[in-house]
Amino acid sequence: MRDSHCDQLLAWALPQLGLRWAAFRRVKRQVRRRVRARIDQLSLSDANAYRVFLANNPDEWARLEAMCDITISRFYRDRAVFDCLRDQVLPALASQLRAGEPLRVWSAGCASGEERYTIALIWQLQVAASHSGHSLQVLATDHNPQLLERAAHACYRRSSLRELPHAWIARSFTQRGDAWCLDPDLRGSVRLECQDLRRTLPPDRFELILCRNLAFSYFDGDEQRRVLRALIERLSPGGHLA
Repeated sequence: MRDSHCDQLLAWALPQLGLRWAAFRRVKRQVRRRVRARIDQLSLSDANAYRVFLANNPDEWARLEAMCDITISRFYRDRAVFDCLRDQVLPALASQLRAGEPLRVWSAGCASGEERYTIALIWQLQVAASHSGHSLQVLATDHNPQLLERAAHACYRRSSLRELPHAWIARSFTQRGDAWCLDPDLRGSVRLECQDLRRTLPPDRFELILCRNLAFSYFDGDEQRRVLRALIERLSPGGHLA
């Protein structure tokens, strides 16, 4: 199947899922490969045949949506963002808390956990000593149970750690074969739950919500606005959305 035919299929289908095909520009190959494999698995002739299959099999839309999950992630991805969280946002938020109150963070669309465990690392290694009266509580949600299972396991390839300082790796990870596993005490501050941001939201309020790569990259404009309103409603007074 030609790339152009696959792109036409996705440009037609994704808006019906509330997704923007234009946002997949850098990961087109990954999504095309999954769609082609699915068409072959179904013994269909081409993209047009898959359109017909979607029309006659409504449950297939969920399968297509899952094929469009993008899981590019690593520790300390987008260095400028995490430098700002380390040096400014987390210390400021902790300073606003009442005595003994935890700093509550929600990571929406946590994938396999790298970026979310980065918050735990920053807190433990850079912030906690100056705010010893407070603890960190991170709720990490994703709609993909397989990714959440990987996040719970918390073992990663060395390439996923390449942005971290070597001293952090030595202090907080244990090598097991080809994998680097996060120490259990850092995992304990992160609670994992299976939730689809577009359908289920936690009832709590948070001082910090992380959601920049999911809703504001791949969702279409209407969905982005709806999700943004819901996120703002869950921010504590003076909270940050990143």
